[in-house]
Amino acid sequence: MIPTLTLALLCTFAFLAGLVDAVVGGGGLIQLPAMLVLLKGTPVPTIFGTGKVSSLMGTAAALRRYAGQVPIRWRAVGVAAGVAGIFSFLGARVVSMLPQELLPPLVLGLLVVIAIYTFWRKDFGSIHAPRLPENREPLYGALIGLVIGFYDGFFGPGTGSFLLFAFVGLFGYDFITASASAKLVNVATNLAALAYFAYTGQILWAVAVPMAISNIIGSTLGAHLALRHGTGFVRILFLVVVSAFILKLSLQVFEVSLW
Repeated sequence: MIPTLTLALLCTFAFLAGLVDAVVGGGGLIQLPAMLVLLKGTPVPTIFGTGKVSSLMGTAAALRRYAGQVPIRWRAVGVAAGVAGIFSFLGARVVSMLPQELLPPLVLGLLVVIAIYTFWRKDFGSIHAPRLPENREPLYGALIGLVIGFYDGFFGPGTGSFLLFAFVGLFGYDFITASASAKLVNVATNLAALAYFAYTGQILWAVAVPMAISNIIGSTLGAHLALRHGTGFVRILFLVVVSAFILKLSLQVFEVSLW
């Protein structure tokens, strides 16, 4: 039985995660650490599975909010979503088989590069100018889906931010279009990973359902803010979230090295 205060705190963090994730991704930066602290003693795969319920529902709500107002290049993004879903399922399957302590240093390095590049390129993501030929977009979409899909199933936090950066940096989308596209792929990865965790009974539904409701509310609000304030707002929040993620992972890596 989860104490009422603990559940209330988990729902609060789920709301904040949904709000941030709807705009720039990285909601796992807020939600997963909170769950690891507040659900101490719960097996990590069960925490991952429980969190996926919340993440899926919130991401789906954000996608629904974007869908009617942001054009999505379905040929490329659809392929990315399909491949990402398959590899997210595989990532969830091996989550307990590989040493997870190897991931934070790698992710930290990638985020530092992303933050520097985004800060340096002032016009990055401000103009929607697809740079890939239409017949090559599905191929690149499949590659993105393979790599990021597996990562989301295996680890998770930062997936939305990586997708956002990929759609802006590689495809040439503006931040709003990239955010909407990232949501579609993220729904596929969350759904696939959730299918595995549900099948193996690694979900605390009494926690997952109220967190999912809170995440939906936060995601809907976040998507509304993104559409209202445009690419400049998304770019700034993206840098804030990536910087916070860098700080968190730096502390984690530093503690691991000391240990």
